[in-house]
Amino acid sequence: MRRSFARRAAVYGSAALMLFGPAAAIAQAEPAPIEATALPNELVEALARDLQMSPERYLTDAARSQELARFAETAREKFAAVFSGVWLEQDGTPKVGLTEGDGYDAAREAAEDAGFTVEDTDRTETELRDELKALNDWLATQPPAVADLVRGVAIDVVHNDVVLRTENVAGIQLPDFLQGARVLFAPAPLVPEPAAGDLQPVADLAAPTALFGGDAYAALGAGEGLRCSLGFNAVDGSDRPVNITAGHCDPNRPSAGTEFASKVYHLIGEELGQQVGTFEKTSLDGHDYALVRPTGEAQGRFENNGVRVPLAAPLPITGIAEPVVGAPACKSGVRSGYSCGVVTASGQTVEVGHRVLRDGFSTNLCALQGDSGGTIVTGTLALGISSASNVGQYGMCEIAGVVSGLLGESPELFATPISAILAENPGLRVRTW
Repeated sequence: MRRSFARRAAVYGSAALMLFGPAAAIAQAEPAPIEATALPNELVEALARDLQMSPERYLTDAARSQELARFAETAREKFAAVFSGVWLEQDGTPKVGLTEGDGYDAAREAAEDAGFTVEDTDRTETELRDELKALNDWLATQPPAVADLVRGVAIDVVHNDVVLRTENVAGIQLPDFLQGARVLFAPAPLVPEPAAGDLQPVADLAAPTALFGGDAYAALGAGEGLRCSLGFNAVDGSDRPVNITAGHCDPNRPSAGTEFASKVYHLIGEELGQQVGTFEKTSLDGHDYALVRPTGEAQGRFENNGVRVPLAAPLPITGIAEPVVGAPACKSGVRSGYSCGVVTASGQTVEVGHRVLRDGFSTNLCALQGDSGGTIVTGTLALGISSASNVGQYGMCEIAGVVSGLLGESPELFATPISAILAENPGLRVRTW
């Protein structure tokens, strides 16, 4: 039986109100410039297919989104009485939302001096937070039959309103003071693809080559095998290599970090290659991520900053990013390769199956079983880890797009921001070298 989301909303409410994570995480490393010609062919093809976007425009919009993120950090302190959020329009126009009030002229001047376009809004970010709190308070008074219908809440900066996620859009009857809130479908879990039960390591498939984000691995533990995608290569506070992937890819989560931890094998087609690590830390409720500790033999294979489609040329990661609505986002995964879209919401609290994701962001990306744990990037910056999809059950993204369209939906991929993972693990750094 599902626990009441209303009770959890009160616990995670502060996370749901955040539009961006800790600004300190943005400054992990200054992104090194990269030419559009250096992007992998597979990524360039995905940009053209999914976004009709050139590599140059992709890099420009990604960089612009992070300028907006930094401006938002300052505006949230200096212009709290009028600030309502930031986002990128479909044509790449950087927008800053402002509401009439004390400090409006100064805020507008600061935004325009930074090269942004001001959009007048009805409600400030503070007012939207108050509305979100009123929603949580109302849910807390409802019987489980009503409260349990709500699977997530978030602030929509573009429409300047509040969004609810629910399994049954027609089943929610909101009180008068919340009639302006939009109601959308809740996500489904992005289930790791089961690995064949008879997989055994093959000695001649050690493949002592580099492993990048997006490469395939099999996680074996507690009598179960799961197929997932590697996430970002990183180092911990002691400069030891780890890989950041999804927590729901660990089949034996309670044993992470012990001698009984799930083992990670490089997956080459349908064959197990070298054991390359074990799950050292696994988080599922709240932030969905895991840290894979390489074995001594495989340690060198993780000492790179690449993300790729398996067996293709890698994209070098040059820094980390915060999710900004409208920013271009591309994911890599073993099942569907690269797919590209945009960030559609940030700072979300949403229930997926029997777990709650907080501080999450959503995209209109397609991700399938096996893509779990893979990387999401904007430009050459690490953005997040793939966690939940509403089209994961389909065999191909082309089919997923058609079927979801017939149902009046679009593909959505929910993710855990890399900045939230780093903030929860002091000393952890994504590799940029």
